[in-house]
Amino acid sequence: MQHLSPPQAAAYLNATGLSFTLGTLNTWRHEGRGPKYLKLARRIFYRQTDLDQFIAKAGVVIETADSPLAA
Repeated sequence: MQHLSPPQAAAYLNATGLSFTLGTLNTWRHEGRGPKYLKLARRIFYRQTDLDQFIAKAGVVIETADSPLAA
């Protein structure tokens, strides 16, 4: 299981087509919304699987070469 720092998590979400900044993740974390996260010894981490679930819940469809939407 891969753990990502907040900047890595923002980059991962942006790579899927979602427009996220590090500030958005920080704000959402303080407001109690957004993707699940871990806090270990004052450091924040996001599990890649939790980010994937957040993406799926947001309804993002990722197009690939063999995707029906890519035609």
